[in-house]
This record gives sequence, structure tokens and C-alpha cells, in this order.
Amino acid sequence: MGAKKTGKSTLGSLLMPLVMLAAVGLVLALLNGGTDSGLVAKVRDSWGQVAASIGVPGSRGAVDSGTGSPSDDPSTLTVAAKGSMDTYVRSNFGPAWTDNVNVEGGHNGCDTRNDILARDLVDVYAPDGCKVLSGTLADAYTGKVIAFVRGTDTSSAVQIDHIVALGNAWVSGADSWPKSRLVMIANDPLNLIASDGPANMGKGARAADEWLPPNAAFRCTYVKSQVRVKNKYGLTVTATEKSVMMHYYGKC
Repeated sequence: MGAKKTGKSTLGSLLMPLVMLAAVGLVLALLNGGTDSGLVAKVRDSWGQVAASIGVPGSRGAVDSGTGSPSDDPSTLTVAAKGSMDTYVRSNFGPAWTDNVNVEGGHNGCDTRNDILARDLVDVYAPDGCKVLSGTLADAYTGKVIAFVRGTDTSSAVQIDHIVALGNAWVSGADSWPKSRLVMIANDPLNLIASDGPANMGKGARAADEWLPPNAAFRCTYVKSQVRVKNKYGLTVTATEKSVMMHYYGKC
């Protein structure tokens, strides 16, 4: 018996002529010197919408990645080109460290930053049961021991890092998410770690093939944590990013 065709495959065969027409229209518009920029923009937009709806490879809306759970296995992550950072702003992911979020620790009366400080520091001093005023961090990124003291000039010594940076999440599929899901990944303890401030700033929005912690002993655990987040949230990886993840898989 032949394989049963899915509804998506049938839809793809029906709409493929529209995709081809859109592509031809774009080429013709460009060959005409691009004089009608509005036409080019409309055709390009039509191509993107149709391609995403039928699963044309390379269309961001068609990407299906991960397990939907925090698996350590990077083989389940889909390789895709990075999206654009042009539309990325931190506010896309909601108010920083909001407690109004449906993740572990959400709605507990303490903001996310204080939740993670309380989790990752030792000798925590939080007299009101929430706001961490001081503590000690054994920083996994650098191997240093950092004394944290809350204050205008001192709080930045310990920062909360998104293990999968929000900028990287954005170009790995999050740009198509609803607001509620963006707020979740920004505040999910699975994706957060208290870290040395300068190390966090040095990382920026870089992926595992572009940045690893200076502390070599923590690199495997760090990469595994990225894999777990990307699997849970269905984010994509680049080919070189996945090769780094496969290199560390099963080693910690």
C-alpha cells in the first residue's frame, strides 16, 4: 500500500502553483528594474505567507523543532537559518522579570530576578522573604566566587543570564510566537542562571557555536542547558550550533 497523504501534503500540492506564481512575479518585478517597490514588497509578502502555510523548506513559519519537553538530545532540534534581528527589542518579551507569568515561580509574589538570586546564591539575606539584599555566588561561568550586595553601584556584579539569549530565541523561531509564550521563555527558571555580570555582558545574544563560558569545566552543562531550553520551546539551531551541541551530548 502507498503511504497515506496528509492534509498538509495535499494543501501543498494545491497551493504550490501560487508559490511559483509569487516567485515569478517577484523575479519579473526585479527584472523590470524594481521600479514598483510596492509590487515587490507585496509579492515577497505573499510568497512568505504561502510558503509558511504549506511547509516550504526555509520558511520560518514552517519550522518544526524540538520535543516540547526539556530533552538533553540535540538530534531532535531542526537546523534552519537564523531569522532577522531587525524586529527584536527586549520589550517583545514583556516587562523584565515579571511575576505575572505561568512558569515555575510565577505568581509567587516575588519577581523572577529575586527568585533566581534566591535559588543560585548561598548565605542569602532577604529579610522580607523576597528581595535578596546579599548573598554569595559560586559563578559557574567564570569559576569565581562573587559577593553580591544589592545597591546602585553593586547589583550588576551578579546578573541573571538567559541561557538561550532572548535575541537568539528571536532569530530561532520566537519571532512568530504569541506574547504569552515570549514572556514565558524570558522568565522560565529552566532558561535562567545567576552569573558574573561582565561574563553575561560579554555573551550578549550569541549561540553555543559563538560563545561558551570561560570556565571550561562548565561548558558541557551550559550547552546541555541550551539544548533543553531549545527542545522545550521548539527553537531551531544553525548547522554549526548543532555540531557543538552534538559534540557535548552525553558527556555530562
